[in-house]
Amino acid sequence: MAVFKLTINGRTHQADVEADTPLLWVLRDHLGLVGTKYGCGIAQCGACTVHVNGEATRSCVLPVSAIGAGKVVTIEGLSAKGDHPVQQAWNEVDVPQCGYCQAGQIMTAAAFLKRNPKPAAADIDSAMSGNICRCGTYHRIREAVQLASTKLKK
Repeated sequence: MAVFKLTINGRTHQADVEADTPLLWVLRDHLGLVGTKYGCGIAQCGACTVHVNGEATRSCVLPVSAIGAGKVVTIEGLSAKGDHPVQQAWNEVDVPQCGYCQAGQIMTAAAFLKRNPKPAAADIDSAMSGNICRCGTYHRIREAVQLASTKLKK
């Protein structure tokens, strides 16, 4: 076991865990940040997506020891009031059905829109293709990402 000092959602946290513990379990089990979901455990579904240094990252396979001085943002830290443009668009378009995948979808979309603030539909489909939605709300996800791109600060 080792003590890891982590910057998560702008705050410093400590976790006394094994070095190979996936970030997902540190977030959920040790820090109580349960917005990030477990889906597959092999980085294939996207439910566990968080930002590490601004990049969408699958936390289920990322060992906590790999974070180092990196900055982690979870769905809880995306915006203080849940009013990030992607979150607003998600609500306006009424994207979720069961909602399980939505935190990962939103985190992927937010990182994508930072890199590509005015995407074409094909760009959105490509960027979001690694996130699985069991309910099949892909058309609403695309619509929400397009709407969010119009809400971004210029």
